[in-house]
This record gives sequence, C-alpha cells and structure tokens, in this order.
Amino acid sequence: MRTKGLFNFGPVFGYFFRKKDPNRHTNFNLRTMHTINKISMLMFLAGLIFMLFKFVILR
Repeated sequence: MRTKGLFNFGPVFGYFFRKKDPNRHTNFNLRTMHTINKISMLMFLAGLIFMLFKFVILR
C-alpha cells in the first residue's frame, strides 16, 4: 500500500457533507445512528489532534 492511500480523506468528507437523497428511506433510528457516528468520528479526530499537539508542542 502506498502512503498516498493512507491519507485519502475523501470518503470521510463525503460522509459529513453528502447531499440528501430523496429516494432513500429514513427513520428516526437511522438518523440517530448517523448522528452518533458523526459525533464519534469528530471526537476521535479531536483526540488525535490533541495527542499530536501534546506530542509535538509540549515535548
């Protein structure tokens, strides 16, 4: 695997900023699941940024 493939964040941004599909069936449970997934990904990225900051800056 090439290192260029490791830093491909296109699918992540596509998950956060995709358009609503009018043909897709949605309900409360599905929307809640996707909201929780987005929150967990944001918390993971925030923790990763914090750890990088702590490792690089506060060395």
